[in-house]
Amino acid sequence: MTEGEGTTEERPRLKEYEGEGITVTFEPRRCLHAAECVHGLPEVFDLSRRPWVLPDAAEADRVAEIVRRCPSGALQYHHRPEDAVPEPPDSPTTVHRTPSGQLVVRGDLVVTGAHGDRHETRVMLCGCGASGNQPYCDHSGPCAEPDDDDVPEQR
Repeated sequence: MTEGEGTTEERPRLKEYEGEGITVTFEPRRCLHAAECVHGLPEVFDLSRRPWVLPDAAEADRVAEIVRRCPSGALQYHHRPEDAVPEPPDSPTTVHRTPSGQLVVRGDLVVTGAHGDRHETRVMLCGCGASGNQPYCDHSGPCAEPDDDDVPEQR
């Protein structure tokens, strides 16, 4: 547990799932339930199982490909745990505004929040100002209504 846990100012918590060739990290507060992971690689990402992420259930490159589909950046990865080679950023950096106002940003990013600067490769930033996880979107404002084009339906 971190100081301030349960408040909007809590420090980011990462859950780490280590595999032989890849380690997947998950930041629950940033997950917006786009379901790219569970639809893309259900043998690795299965919400009905604990742990819900099994990185060795597929080839490391395939796991990395599916993790990169996560629009919020809640899922990240690095290859070879001993080297901690991080995910390469998209180049050039792209910014896309969803119809509900979220900013989907991909690239070599530095995002400043309550706990300082974070280096990122994928983020979904709040465009309405109502998020309790600023500057990241948490669907607590007008962004709460998913866009049919941007977020797959939960099943």
